[in-house]
Amino acid sequence: MPGQHSSRVLPVTANEFVEQQLHDRIENIEGLFQAHAISFSGPVLRGVDDLLRTVAEKKCAAGNAPGRLIVLLTTGGGFIEPVQRMVDTLRRHYQIVDFVIPNYAYSAGTIFTLSGDSIYMDYYSRLGPIDPQIESPKGLLVSALGHLEKYNALLRKAQRGRISTTEIQLLLSFDQGELYFYEQQRDLSITSLKEWLVRYKFKDWKITGTRKRRVTQKMKEAAATRIGEQLNDTKKWHSHGYGISMEVLRKDLKLQIEDFGANAGLSEAIRCYHDLLSDYMVKRDYHGTIHTSNTFVPFA
Repeated sequence: MPGQHSSRVLPVTANEFVEQQLHDRIENIEGLFQAHAISFSGPVLRGVDDLLRTVAEKKCAAGNAPGRLIVLLTTGGGFIEPVQRMVDTLRRHYQIVDFVIPNYAYSAGTIFTLSGDSIYMDYYSRLGPIDPQIESPKGLLVSALGHLEKYNALLRKAQRGRISTTEIQLLLSFDQGELYFYEQQRDLSITSLKEWLVRYKFKDWKITGTRKRRVTQKMKEAAATRIGEQLNDTKKWHSHGYGISMEVLRKDLKLQIEDFGANAGLSEAIRCYHDLLSDYMVKRDYHGTIHTSNTFVPFA
């Protein structure tokens, strides 16, 4: 909390003052959770896994590691490969990794979130469908599933003999190598999700909620497969940026989600931190940041 860190050098500039406030607010969250906290806000691009590794190692080197980490995550998504290495990095340093979603975590961010032991959301928070992002020749992130769906739709029309000349030309323009790569990225996303759900999210799932049956390994794997397939169903969610609420995750996907909004003090602390960070990122034109109580790293 403000005023508790007399050993720190007093801020000189407005930016230093804001970052000091962010340090204080994330330390407050650490106290409420009795855990370390790392904030990740921005796209999941190649190279952010290197930054997260450096930040996590510095955080642990500071001492007093509690064995539990809270990840405050806000992201529109990105690539799956950095997520895999970020999960490996955090699990090397912490036995328990929980995720807090102050606003949204889509696509690769959803997969990252579902690697957690627990997930904290409120009524406003959103996760999203699993839709791997691929870098186009123009350097833009595009939907892998969107390309696959368009190709398969045209292929079905051709098989039924109901395709136009223009659509035939479009169908032939698809690169088979790229389509195969898109399929591999989709399968990698689902495989990672299933592995992490079973290993972490479902590790303490012993008894079913309704029939009170003993939960077997096969039951955990079946539940993880069902969740992965549902999140990968483009017809169900319609778009990459579709937000899936806490209630829908609980009801439709049968996922256990903790409601941080039910705790007034915790909700205020999370929202105060997230609001200040978001405002600061806009004013500084930061596209992404990784932040702990002793490190603030912006990235493009």
